[in-house]
Amino acid sequence: MMGDLIYPSLVYAHLLLFVLWLGADVGVFLLGQHFRRRHEYTLDQRLALLKLLVLVDMTPRTAWALMVPLSLTVSYAGGWWDLPLAIVGFGWLIGGFWLWLVWDAHWHDQTPRAARNRRIEGWIRWILAAGYLVLGAESLLTGHPITAGWLAWKALLFGLIFVAAIMIDFSFKPVGPQLMKLIGEGSSDATEVPLRTTMDKTRRWVMLTYVLLVATSWLGVVKPFA
Repeated sequence: MMGDLIYPSLVYAHLLLFVLWLGADVGVFLLGQHFRRRHEYTLDQRLALLKLLVLVDMTPRTAWALMVPLSLTVSYAGGWWDLPLAIVGFGWLIGGFWLWLVWDAHWHDQTPRAARNRRIEGWIRWILAAGYLVLGAESLLTGHPITAGWLAWKALLFGLIFVAAIMIDFSFKPVGPQLMKLIGEGSSDATEVPLRTTMDKTRRWVMLTYVLLVATSWLGVVKPFA
C-alpha cells in the first residue's frame, strides 16, 4: 500500500515545487513593479519593498535547486527513464550542495564568502544547463537515452529555463551599484533612469522563464508525445 503512494507523492512534490517557483516568482515580479513607482512611494518604502523582494526570491531559488534531483527521482520512480539509481543519488548530492550555496550566500550577503558561493553556484548552473540541453537534444534526435518524447522535450526546455534564469541574474547585476548611487544621491532622473532600464532588460528574461515553466509543466502533465 505504501509503495503505491510513493510515485504519486513524488509527482505531487514535483508539482508543489513548480507552484512555489512560479507563484513566488510572480510575487517577486510584482514587488519589482511597485519598486519602480518612484512617484507613489518614498525611497525608504521602495527599499523596504526591495528587501522583501530579495527574501521572497529565495523561494524560487530553493525550488530551482530541488527541482533537479526531484525530477530525476520522479523519472526513475515512474519508469520514464532507465537511469542508474546512483545518478539519482548524485543528483540529490548536487541539489543539496547547490541549496546550501544559495542559503549560505543569502545569510552572508555582501561578504567574500557569499561571492565565492555564488561563483560556485554559477558554474553548477551553467554545467547543468548544458547537460539538460544536450540530454534533451540528443534524446529527441536519437531516441536515447530518454525514449519518451515528452520527457525529452521537457529536458530540453528545462535547460532553456536554466539559461533564462541565469540571464535574469546576469541582467540584474548592474542594479547593485545603481541602487547604491540612488541611495547616496537621492531620487532623480540621473539615478532612476539607468536603474529602470536595467530592470526593464531583466523583465524580458523573467517573462521568458514564465513561458518556459508553463510549457514544461504542461508537458509533464499532458505528456503529448510518446
